[in-house]
Amino acid sequence: MDGQAQQQEHTGHEADADRRAARRAYEDTGVEVAGGRLAVRRWPGRPGAGTVLAVHGIASNGLAWTRVAEELDGVEVLAPDLRGRGLSRDVAGTSTMALHADDLRAVLDHFGVARAVLAGHSMGGFAACVAARRDPARYSGLVLVDGGLGFPVPDGVDIDAVLHAVIGPAMSKLEMTFADRAAYHAFWARHPAFAELHGPDVAAYLDRDLTGKEPELRSACRAEAIREDAEDELRNPEVFAAVHELTVPARLLWAERGLQDEPVGLYAPDVIAASGLAGEGVPPHFVPGTNHYSLVLGHAGARVVAAHVRDAVGAALAEHG
Repeated sequence: MDGQAQQQEHTGHEADADRRAARRAYEDTGVEVAGGRLAVRRWPGRPGAGTVLAVHGIASNGLAWTRVAEELDGVEVLAPDLRGRGLSRDVAGTSTMALHADDLRAVLDHFGVARAVLAGHSMGGFAACVAARRDPARYSGLVLVDGGLGFPVPDGVDIDAVLHAVIGPAMSKLEMTFADRAAYHAFWARHPAFAELHGPDVAAYLDRDLTGKEPELRSACRAEAIREDAEDELRNPEVFAAVHELTVPARLLWAERGLQDEPVGLYAPDVIAASGLAGEGVPPHFVPGTNHYSLVLGHAGARVVAAHVRDAVGAALAEHG
């Protein structure tokens, strides 16, 4: 097959996936939590097929899980916008992994879910670890997606400087305004990690991160919530320890490339090897050909994540019925 034919086949697969994503029914719901109402995107599933509670990253929103949810057709997927992000922007109060864990439990209670598989991307992995460590009876499995394994930051280092260095444009957007949605989409199209990320589901994910009116649209992420979570994620010993103290089955998926598509990902191979996770019952799984974002927002990455999540759901159903 020549290059042109391969590209046409690839484009066809992408278009088919986008059409499938557009067909899966969903609903948006508000869940009462301390400080307000948490917005939750729910993709209903078949009775008895299990539930996944999906937790997004530090400057993201619940629609980051759209492509994974599409691959999990039949499984109920609950994807909240964490407090201070997306449609949960106005939930009042501080933002920490422990408070996110409380919010996640409230989501399960609202939908009457006794036990769920937790999936956490990036910072969502840290929140998921804390939630699973605190409430093991509510979670039957944990899939960490390029997150959950900590990097302590010394007290003297400025958190904003760390955030700008690590997440780059995702931090810069908090200080910017955009004339319209197209301008915001163009901002992300220039992001090196988004070069191959496109389609209506990615556009909807970006639109969910906008607030205000044209010509002064802004990111819906509250800067103070980002900073509070970063302080907790990067400096709280209890948060670092959570991934090493899990009592529910867990696994870590780690992307080949980084947050700005650097050749070495957030977790370098030597970091994974030195983490000790495999010996603690949290096997790491390398996902080649993906970066930190495409691991959930890209079709190929979403298929890998969904396969691991479906495996965790199946194992939980087999054990607990």
